[in-house]
Amino acid sequence: MATLSIPLQQRAFSFRRISNKHKQDSQFPTQIRCSWDDSKSVENLSPLKEIKNVTCGILAVWAVTAVSPVIAANQRLPPLSTDPSRCERAFVGNTIGQANGVYDKPLDLRFCDYTNDKSNLKGKSLTAALMSEAKFDGADMTEVVMSKAYAVGASFKGTDFTNAVLDRVNFGKANLKGALFRNTVLSGSTFEGAQLQDVDFEDTIIGYIDLQKLCVNKTINEDSRVNLGCR
Repeated sequence: MATLSIPLQQRAFSFRRISNKHKQDSQFPTQIRCSWDDSKSVENLSPLKEIKNVTCGILAVWAVTAVSPVIAANQRLPPLSTDPSRCERAFVGNTIGQANGVYDKPLDLRFCDYTNDKSNLKGKSLTAALMSEAKFDGADMTEVVMSKAYAVGASFKGTDFTNAVLDRVNFGKANLKGALFRNTVLSGSTFEGAQLQDVDFEDTIIGYIDLQKLCVNKTINEDSRVNLGCR
């Protein structure tokens, strides 16, 4: 079990890592602090050590800045890109993409089809990408960075987001049936109207307020609700 709690003066943000084994929140006084359960073998922990350290830093920056998603709910999307190779640009990603939404060139992946792609998206930086109405069903998106992406109405049925950083992503009305969010950062992400049947939230890292909003979604099945700690 691991938790991250970031209390600040006047306004605090509490982050949880959801685990099947333990679902209690931990609180720490006036400091930024990460704690990880090292009771597991070193062999099992070593592949995740680096992403856990990166995750801690990302969550700390997010809590201090509290930046909103790149596309606000009342904001119009830009016209669809006319670049004939715009869908293939996801295979390269944003080469200087950062967790705060900085990118070298906008990624317009709207209406693109990446169904069952098992190699081209893994580990890519898709920061601030426009993904509405795109299809990622069955795709391997492990370790991908999608900070501040706009994925309203996209399809991620069975998509593997293990070890991914999906902070401040708008998944409104997206189809996420059977998606895997194992050890995935979901801080600040929204799921209004999304389909979340049979989603695996094991070891998900999510803010407490974000968790409360997520638990309102009626499509989450009972096992997932228990895993999340929904009340």
